[in-house]
Amino acid sequence: MKPIPLEDDFNDIVNKAMSGLRLTDKELSRRTGVSMDIIHALCRGQLDETSLPRIAPALELDPQALLRSALKLYRPRPAEVEGVEMFTSVYRASMTVNAFLLFDPGSKEAAIFDTSTDALPIVDRIAELGLKATSLFVTHTHPDHIAEADALQRRLGVMVRSSNREPLAGSTTFEPGSAFRLGNLSIEARSTWGHSKGGTTYVISGLEVPVAIVGDALFAGSMGGGMVSYADALRTNREAIFSLPDDTVICPGHGPMCTVSEEKRHNPFFPEFK
Repeated sequence: MKPIPLEDDFNDIVNKAMSGLRLTDKELSRRTGVSMDIIHALCRGQLDETSLPRIAPALELDPQALLRSALKLYRPRPAEVEGVEMFTSVYRASMTVNAFLLFDPGSKEAAIFDTSTDALPIVDRIAELGLKATSLFVTHTHPDHIAEADALQRRLGVMVRSSNREPLAGSTTFEPGSAFRLGNLSIEARSTWGHSKGGTTYVISGLEVPVAIVGDALFAGSMGGGMVSYADALRTNREAIFSLPDDTVICPGHGPMCTVSEEKRHNPFFPEFK
């Protein structure tokens, strides 16, 4: 299978930081001494290797991690965990979105996390492995993540679960901090809001390594951005995801899987870990 590209290019990161910090190009130029013409070019994806690290501190980004992103030097190692499978489908022609199937290899109990835009491969894989799917957990209710919720509920009879801070119509809601069992596995729902009102990260224990299914809270080398609150998106990522063990496998809503240790080293939005 062709490797999944990183969700964001360096200019996406720059634009998300400028938007989140409410920094205009004029103010960024004043603070950094980089001309507005160069800032405009950087925002369009035209790399200037001298100027990009200069604007990073004003954007509260790590300069070297941002430059490595621009030079495409970061690619997470392939992450494979028995009991976790990723399904990627196309959304609006130019985007892809991920859903995850998680199961206890012993009991064969399974849960689905988000739906992507094509439920059929998930349904087929559940049948192929002889799994019993009981729940569909929603990380957040943006359309690309819930497109097939009704179809999965009809086909598999799963209970749909969502945060009470961002309830999906017809679902069973839960409080952040709630815990669930899946055979011998435990699932903890942690609040990672900021990209959306009730964004939830599901931390799974009991497999060979910890797993965090994060939706759009975090991407390999980037993050979803603060569509509701940029400050809280950063804060809850730090509290709920970066506090996990370094070998925790991160399963994002877009782009490839990665690990906490890789994101500490390579994610420009979190300079304190460098």
